Amino acid sequence: MNARIILAITYILLMGLGFPIMRYMSIHFETINNNAVRFLSGGLVFVFICILRFRNEIRKIIINPKIISWLIILGFFMTLNMFFFINGIKYTSALAGSIFGIIAMPLAVSMAAIFYKDEREKVKSWWFVLGAILSILGSLIFVFNNGSSLDGNDFIKGSLFLSIAILIQSVQNLIVKKVSKNLHAIVISASTATLSGLIYLIISIETNTILELNSVPSSLLIGLSLAGIYGMLTGMLMAFYIVQKEGVVTFNIIQLLIPLSTAFIGYITLGETITLLQVFGAIIVIIGCTISLKKSTLNRRE
Repeated sequence: MNARIILAITYILLMGLGFPIMRYMSIHFETINNNAVRFLSGGLVFVFICILRFRNEIRKIIINPKIISWLIILGFFMTLNMFFFINGIKYTSALAGSIFGIIAMPLAVSMAAIFYKDEREKVKSWWFVLGAILSILGSLIFVFNNGSSLDGNDFIKGSLFLSIAILIQSVQNLIVKKVSKNLHAIVISASTATLSGLIYLIISIETNTILELNSVPSSLLIGLSLAGIYGMLTGMLMAFYIVQKEGVVTFNIIQLLIPLSTAFIGYITLGETITLLQVFGAIIVIIGCTISLKKSTLNRRE
């Protein structure tokens, strides 16, 4: 099987589990502490790997102030993005996070096409547009027929947070693409996660929010740290790597398959039901993504 396909499938499956984990931790931890622990846990692991295996990449950062500036900017964007996103799924649900990810796709793709020629080439074909439309429609059919209610007093508040998060992420991915021309994805992930974690830690200390951690069971805190490593590996390192190797457009098409993965994992582990309409929506998503990704691959080879 093609290595690119294996990478995409692995990312989809791992992220399918990642959304429920983020939702669970968002309920049990205040957002600032949640992000501080998660980002620092994952970031420090990445830093350790970079010191062992990617010293030449680190030298690139040290001798190039421009790269440092972009990494700092990316760190701040990630900090803002995850603040709004975690609050968004905290007040809504993991499902709502998937829905807003689908809605964000046209915006992210449009911005990438405006700023980058190679991304613009991918979206010129009507076949690509057809595949993208089918993928979005199928995803919406899938997530809106899961039998869960999205109503509630906090839903509007959470929706506002998620809307802001997807706007920030659209710009953030453009920065990732720019920086990834000069650095390996794991180095970008290490610097971004560590910087974001330090920002959250400082805010937590200054606001005394960190005191919450004193009353948290050590097992849950360890779980949050492990969730951070898992989240940085999937949601950051793998995501950055896909953006670096395949581009923003392809990354956003792949994102549309994550709700399917989430439902599949829920079906296997939690015994959740999958409706006939969901199966129909899933088939449309897969067909649409296949059309779009195949066209993207052909354009890449031309």
